[in-house]
Amino acid sequence: MTTGELLLVVAAVLCVIAFTALIVVLLRVLDAMRDMRREVDQLRLETAPLISELIATTDEARATIDQARADLERFDNVLGSAEAIGDAVGGRVARTTFSAPMIKAAGLARGTSRTISRLRGTPRNPAIGPVAVQSIETGPTRRARRGRGRS
Repeated sequence: MTTGELLLVVAAVLCVIAFTALIVVLLRVLDAMRDMRREVDQLRLETAPLISELIATTDEARATIDQARADLERFDNVLGSAEAIGDAVGGRVARTTFSAPMIKAAGLARGTSRTISRLRGTPRNPAIGPVAVQSIETGPTRRARRGRGRS
């Protein structure tokens, strides 16, 4: 046997060993793939009912949300109408109820202040409002008023 033939035999043996190792690795990968496929099939069997329940629940939730939106829109319309009616009626009622008594009360206060100022003998204050307020500096003092009445 020559060196060339010996190298050829060694190369052939090494190729057979390499192919054998490759076949062993590929068989293990094939077993892992089969196990993985079995697990995926089992996972599909277990999750299919859950997914169908989830889809049904999602459809029910959507229907409930749509119903709630419709109810909220109707309530909003009713509330808007009630506010409009309340504003219209409330303004009229308040104006009718309070306008006459407030005008009378303002007139009474103004008349009372005029009467008091005439009785005191102080000049009439042309201020606008129900009660005329005199400042301390311009109005007569208490002693001056007493003195006027006694003299």
